[in-house]
Amino acid sequence: MATIKVREVIKRVEDVLQDSNVRWPRIELQNWLNESYLQIVQLRPDSNAKTGTFTCVAGTRQSITTGFSSALRIIDIVRNLASTSDKKVVRLINRSVLDDQRPAWHTDTATVNIQNYTFDVRQPKSFFVFPPATTAAQLEVVYADLPTSHALSASNLDPASSSTDVILIDDTYVSAILDWILYRAFSKDAEFAANAARAGAHYQTFMSSIGTKTQSDVASAPTETV
Repeated sequence: MATIKVREVIKRVEDVLQDSNVRWPRIELQNWLNESYLQIVQLRPDSNAKTGTFTCVAGTRQSITTGFSSALRIIDIVRNLASTSDKKVVRLINRSVLDDQRPAWHTDTATVNIQNYTFDVRQPKSFFVFPPATTAAQLEVVYADLPTSHALSASNLDPASSSTDVILIDDTYVSAILDWILYRAFSKDAEFAANAARAGAHYQTFMSSIGTKTQSDVASAPTETV
């Protein structure tokens, strides 16, 4: 749950920078705050996971952005939701299994009752369903969503203001957010060795706090159950 206010984040950043809207304007810091969300969600898709109803297009290949324009990747598919469907769960399957056991599975009879889906982390916004879907097929899906950016507002960034604008992902990621903003801030003066070193340190801390991309893919990508 997000409860930490944006102005509190800016205040903590300025305390480290020992600057108050001079060398690093607050609007610039807010731009880096918005940027941090994309970086975090790409590395940790579960940091902004959403659940929704996805309406399929005809066939086997589906794109999560068809139903959710700001989606960054699929995380899981839970069950059939169409009113005329059997409402059964949808199970992950390795595509090579389908290819080996049913080479023509892409041309099977289309239905609203989806049994399986297959997903490749190298194509994070796409997935395939089996049997092929009709346009009436609907699925309950879990996906990683890109948070909408904070509107640029100098008054909301003033630590002395009463703004209630909060960060857009869970409070547990606030340290990563701070490190990303500080990495970008010190990179601004990277021609000075000391600042370049501090930028590098904050980047390394950022990466350590949320894990590497490969680790996050393993942790949050769909996993086949036996």
